[in-house]
Amino acid sequence: MPKQAKGKGATVTVRQIASAAGRFSYQRATLKGLGLDKLNRVRTLEDTPAVRGMIARVHHLVRVESGS
Repeated sequence: MPKQAKGKGATVTVRQIASAAGRFSYQRATLKGLGLDKLNRVRTLEDTPAVRGMIARVHHLVRVESGS
């Protein structure tokens, strides 16, 4: 995972690369919290420690595409 971007207004783009079907409920809830609900869905989110923690929790289901 790329290092957290510095500066105000930093963002991170994540893509869901695996299904939530058959996963633990906390993993499904984390994906939903990130705004991801279908394969290949992409979201650009504010780069905060909370978002980074959510990404780390489902790192095997998502890909961090960019951080600016």
